[in-house]
Amino acid sequence: MPFSAPPAKDGLKHLMRLVSARMPLPITRAGEILPRALRSWPEALKKNRGAPETLSSEPLSLEDVLTIPTPETNAEDEACDRAIAEGQFLARQEDWERIEAEILAADTARRATPGGTPIADLIAYGARADIINAVEHALSEGLSLTERVTLDGIMALERTRLECARTPVMTTVVALAHLDIAWAFRRISKRKSHRQRDTLHARAEAHQARAKTLLSQIPNDARARPFVAAARCALYSVEASAGCRQIADDYFDLIRLDPGNPRHLRALGTHLAQQGAEGLRALELEARRVAALVQAQWGAAGYAWVYFDAVAQSDAACLEVDVPYFLDGMADIVARAANQERINLLSAYCSIALKPQPETAADAAAVRQQIAQAAHWLIREHLRELHPMVWAHAAAGFDNDAQVRSLRQFAERGRMDALRAIAESFRDDIEAGYRVVFTADGPELTAG
Repeated sequence: MPFSAPPAKDGLKHLMRLVSARMPLPITRAGEILPRALRSWPEALKKNRGAPETLSSEPLSLEDVLTIPTPETNAEDEACDRAIAEGQFLARQEDWERIEAEILAADTARRATPGGTPIADLIAYGARADIINAVEHALSEGLSLTERVTLDGIMALERTRLECARTPVMTTVVALAHLDIAWAFRRISKRKSHRQRDTLHARAEAHQARAKTLLSQIPNDARARPFVAAARCALYSVEASAGCRQIADDYFDLIRLDPGNPRHLRALGTHLAQQGAEGLRALELEARRVAALVQAQWGAAGYAWVYFDAVAQSDAACLEVDVPYFLDGMADIVARAANQERINLLSAYCSIALKPQPETAADAAAVRQQIAQAAHWLIREHLRELHPMVWAHAAAGFDNDAQVRSLRQFAERGRMDALRAIAESFRDDIEAGYRVVFTADGPELTAG
């Protein structure tokens, strides 16, 4: 049966739908939907008494009522893995001349993954991945900060930069490695004693300062590259003393170089929101300035991208955002870049990232709820396949620094969150006994 709202089978059923409270599907933590028979016996369930023998007590799983393709891999993951693997392989071969050439070519062509990650950034990450992983492993294993592994790798990379004549690309790669190590020290410091935390914080500050120094040495003409400009903006993730005007100006320089990449727009909004009251006051103005700057590429979506993470993370940002304009922006994102990676991102954002927390202020929760309603048309009209990692990332607040012990479990949590959100969007259809099957042409309803 093609996707459409099924007609009420009789007048009484239609009437009951009109007067019944719109409650979410009773879904257990294991992802099971309680059958209609048991929903009529809440007191019996509470007392662990069985329902009458004529009623089935077997719960339905989400898979019983939903079928949606979940590919083992997708274009976004494949593009990321391929670029990172290329950079890592070339670094292990010590072919830094080739690494520079590949980064420059990708940066000049503005090549990006379907989700918008610049290929140049991914190659550069692969080139320094072994060094970063060694430091993170040493810290997680509790090795002393005097161990050579915490310094040998980055010092070798510094020597390579000198051998490469301090080129802008190599200087940027080394600066990004210092920033990565600074983040590793900050992250591990949260699990250490007070004395160790001070030492770790000092090491983080030293690597951060070195990254800033290196980037300041790059000639002005070379800074007019997205790869270099993005690295300079990345300093604001750890730079507490930066002013909002400086942040906005540097990001506008970057956005002018690469207006089609939404990650720069999202990062601008995040960094402004992190600057406290002053940043929040600037957020609305800068979001509108960005929307005007990228009108040709994004329409109203420039505004939505700048507010995207700020709305999910900051109650104060919710009170500043123009909700109708934001929703227009989401529609323009779909109209201009409706790949499944992005549809999963927007659907997960509305369904998961905007869920109100107990401590959320009522006015902020109301704003998030208005935006979250977009999940229904995104899922029902545009979703074709499921990307569990995107949903899992949404549940983690889109935190790139989130610690994941098991990728398999992380992805499975994302998959279950997604299925619950989809079930809620088709609640009436499932209640009516239909099964939802997603196809390449959209969701279809079949007899359950």
